[in-house]
Amino acid sequence: MRSTASALECSLAERYRVERELGRGTLSTVFLAHDLKHARPVAVKVFHPDFAEAMDRERFLREIEILARLSHPNILPLHDSSATDGILYFVMPYLEEGSLRAHLDRGDRIPLPLAIQLVREVGDALDYAHRHGVIHRDIKPENILLEDGHAVVADFGIACAIGVSSMEHSTLPGLVIGTPKYMSPEQACGDQDLDQRSDVYSLGCVLYELLSGHPPFKGSSTMELLVQRLTRDAPLLSSWVASVPSGIEDVLQRALARDPCERFATAKEFARMLGEPRGECSRQRTLRVWGLDPFVARHWPFFRS
Repeated sequence: MRSTASALECSLAERYRVERELGRGTLSTVFLAHDLKHARPVAVKVFHPDFAEAMDRERFLREIEILARLSHPNILPLHDSSATDGILYFVMPYLEEGSLRAHLDRGDRIPLPLAIQLVREVGDALDYAHRHGVIHRDIKPENILLEDGHAVVADFGIACAIGVSSMEHSTLPGLVIGTPKYMSPEQACGDQDLDQRSDVYSLGCVLYELLSGHPPFKGSSTMELLVQRLTRDAPLLSSWVASVPSGIEDVLQRALARDPCERFATAKEFARMLGEPRGECSRQRTLRVWGLDPFVARHWPFFRS
């Protein structure tokens, strides 16, 4: 049997020149390739043969077509996708700065202001996609790329497309979409009807890791991670980082609430609160405890009169 790289090279010879492997995951391998028509480097994600054979390809490609219409400065666009000669793939721009995961693995320090900036940019991208009916389902450092110091979200909605296709294809029973270290509790329970608050939780896990050096929950097995997520609140960030501002701690705890109803309703709200002055989140949380909407509280003299 031909290797994935050889098969890809033969199938795409007229359009792309495959150069080398960039990374490998459970379902796919990413290659650096040269776009012959436009003379530019691109990243080609190829699904492993066993998985590709089991997919409902037509449905998957229809979903990818919908996702390709997303246009936002913090979302990595899709250049191309196809199922050719038994190979299921899609093509994206190649960003030389790599992913947040690569920087974390190198031990690069992410200062607090930069971490907040990157997470707010991802939040803006998520909000845009959510308003267009797309949930990412796999937000993690590996899927957040860097370009000129800004965050660019990759694989946007790919997990959703895989999930939709796999649910309709009997040869892929029980396929888990997502990454246990960053899954929301409801995603860990296998809930297929996820909404934007699930992505908010995952983004909260990313921020937690950027500031502490590790995700909120650690375990030796996937089951241990999922049980912790379902039965325990995330440890306070201040237990690992003494200098974290109290306002950031409050925002993060709300994003990581086990109950989706207690999280930020939208990624935009999460991103906005990260930019509020220190203590603003604490003040608004106190107002909610007393049953006052922050807008009403700010204009209380007007409402009282």
